[in-house]
Amino acid sequence: MSNYWSTMLKRTDPYVPGEQLEGQILKLNTNENPYPPSPSVLNAISNEMKHNLQLYPSPTVEQLREVIARASNTSLKKENVFIGNGSDEVLAFSFMAFFEPGKTIRFPEVTYSFYPVYSKLFNISYEEISLNRDFTIPVERFFQSEGGVIFPNPNAPTSLFLSINKIEEIVQQNQDNVVIIDEAYIDFAQESAVSLLNKYDNLLIIQTTSKSRSLAGLRVGYALGHPDLIEGLTRIKDSFNSYTIDRLAIAGAQAAFEDKDYHQETIEKILKTREWVSIELKQLGFQVLPSQANFLFVSHYSLSAKSLYQALKLENILVRHFNKAPIDNYLRITIGKDNDMMELMKTIAKILIKQV
Repeated sequence: MSNYWSTMLKRTDPYVPGEQLEGQILKLNTNENPYPPSPSVLNAISNEMKHNLQLYPSPTVEQLREVIARASNTSLKKENVFIGNGSDEVLAFSFMAFFEPGKTIRFPEVTYSFYPVYSKLFNISYEEISLNRDFTIPVERFFQSEGGVIFPNPNAPTSLFLSINKIEEIVQQNQDNVVIIDEAYIDFAQESAVSLLNKYDNLLIIQTTSKSRSLAGLRVGYALGHPDLIEGLTRIKDSFNSYTIDRLAIAGAQAAFEDKDYHQETIEKILKTREWVSIELKQLGFQVLPSQANFLFVSHYSLSAKSLYQALKLENILVRHFNKAPIDNYLRITIGKDNDMMELMKTIAKILIKQV
């Protein structure tokens, strides 16, 4: 630790991303979409590269905001949409804009691990709410939070979905604070909480193009909410950098939203694969949580998660293991293409036979 570091820097505890290894690796540990983006995305990016890279991108990103508003809910307008450099940036701006140092916010004990990182970075006190024994969220414990509430839906890494009526209860019971629902995986789930936006000014929904739209490499995330909340995010952004979204990302994201058929086709493929892999894993002795995401959260009755993670890694297959109670005996497995998942299943079966 350097003597030149600021107080803020000294209290940081940075987020640790999933492993990124070189070589012939079957990568099922970072919840990326196994399918490429829509061909129209590549065409839009190519066209932008040829003609407009000498120009600054739009600081307001109005056209993309309009496209996202129409795609999200027919009653939304561009004033209800904020665009950021990936949903992680949108989350960071949200912590700065809506959570106050000295007022304790709440999020689940088992959740997206960037939340405590941002809390420490921005000096925001937080309370981690223990999940129920089945990893579901104890809704009542999020009522009347002093400083606000944030959690993913579906939750990560558990993959479990909280119904919209339960989310509405949490929003209703926190009228004086912002409730943030992180919907990174919502396109693989039953229903978005976007339908609640017209009823509640204190609800902010954050989504991403990284998962269902296959654009993890472009870094485009966005928030949906009341215009006052969107203005707050914009004020934070413009205090750092007016041009957080480059021209290629804007062009690619817009094309991805406009190609609705390709988007739906990709989602259906992943859901179909998720279903049969879940069945196969159960037949191999795994407990598989009922996923509403593009990954599965699993535990084997006889082989520890750490041992299985290490054995798979030796076979050049990466899955995610969280060495933290109460989820240290679970693995998170990204849904890949059918061939990828067949290879995974064969390898797991081989590992289990060796353990007998």
